[in-house]
Amino acid sequence: MGETKNTSLGTVVTDFILLGLPHPPSLRTLLFLVFFNIYILTQLGNLLILLTVWADPKLHARPMYILLAVLSFLDMWLSSVIVPRVFLNFTPTSKAIPFGGCVAQLYFFHFLGSTQCFLYTLMAYDRYLAICQPLRYPVFMNGRLCTILVAGAWVAGSIHGSIQATLTFRLPYCGPNQVDYFICDIPAVLRLACADTTINELVTFVDIGVVAASCFMLILLSYANIVHAILKIRTADGRRRAFSTCGSHLTVVTVYYVPCIFIYLRPGSKSPLDGAVAVFYTVVTPFLNPLIYTLRNQEVKSALKRITAGRGATSENK
Repeated sequence: MGETKNTSLGTVVTDFILLGLPHPPSLRTLLFLVFFNIYILTQLGNLLILLTVWADPKLHARPMYILLAVLSFLDMWLSSVIVPRVFLNFTPTSKAIPFGGCVAQLYFFHFLGSTQCFLYTLMAYDRYLAICQPLRYPVFMNGRLCTILVAGAWVAGSIHGSIQATLTFRLPYCGPNQVDYFICDIPAVLRLACADTTINELVTFVDIGVVAASCFMLILLSYANIVHAILKIRTADGRRRAFSTCGSHLTVVTVYYVPCIFIYLRPGSKSPLDGAVAVFYTVVTPFLNPLIYTLRNQEVKSALKRITAGRGATSENK
């Protein structure tokens, strides 16, 4: 059981109990192994992309791959904030998380998640400029501007995380303390507050749901223009390469945004589907990113071959 503390202000919750994902007890070991392996593969896959972009001069000189490296870094941290807590819930260990730990998890989840949301929009903008405005691309998306935009995304994400964590935990929590979710997230935690949460739900709807939906619409608009431009490319190989690069990005964006919008545009929802839907953008998307961006991106695969061949040649010379 979780703990509460009596103070002059009444009973105060000192920790929360994360109930986790609902599952049959017979599948506990299998689910632990599935999520544990997903976590390990997510870390290794994104680390591979980071090292590839860093080691290959042709990649780390291009904004598209700088953005991809930042995305991989975000995926590694976002996965580390969420997934260990998920697979530990399938073990006999305590499901309690200290109050401060819950605050930290909610802050970093929304900080990293919103930064990723803005980064996806920047990646769509980058592809739009490269395909629809190729002559202006070096002016509107150079290394310096790319760095400024990425820094802006991090700052905006940090502000967003701070606002959400502050608004959520300024409310009194006097029990019960069982969070019917697998992480400390706003809708699940607010259900335990001993005060009116109308303002919080409104801020969640606007600051997360509407912003995410707006970013998603901007991305779709960018890709509508991109598809229109691609269809004008005369060579089949040019069309194929453009569709391959953009198709991988659009696949990841859809898997990330649709579940996110589904949850945060319904802040008062108590649907049992919310947990399963949230797994897609918290667990599955960071896992899929390395697979999609390496298997469907010819330049990344070529860079991996160059690095491997270079190390092989170095070993032979020794």
